[in-house]
Amino acid sequence: MREHEAEFKHKGARIAAIGLGDMNYARFFREETGITFPLLIDEERRAYRVAGLGSATLLHLLRSDNAAARKRARAQGHRQHKLGRNPFQLGGSFVFSPGNRDLYAHVSKTFGDNASLPDLLAAIPCPPL
Repeated sequence: MREHEAEFKHKGARIAAIGLGDMNYARFFREETGITFPLLIDEERRAYRVAGLGSATLLHLLRSDNAAARKRARAQGHRQHKLGRNPFQLGGSFVFSPGNRDLYAHVSKTFGDNASLPDLLAAIPCPPL
């Protein structure tokens, strides 16, 4: 997301991330990734439960879609960062708008199952001129 933050801002959107770690882990993650957008902390996984995000198992490591995602990530220069408190917690991507409206939801089925950038950007309404 860091590399595409300007595209979201151009459409009038802002990015925020939610992580499972504590303040020290968040600081480390921010330094390692270089993100400048807000990084919220959810040590008790409340937001993850409310959003219906699941957890993986060791078997997820053997899934072909997970292997393909790892290969794509390595080819793009990404690497695994320090493991957090719950490395099996799966993520998701959401687009919300003012007025408490949910515009888009992608719930990850395995590691590396992320929403596509075009899908996220398409879910954002164009800003008024």
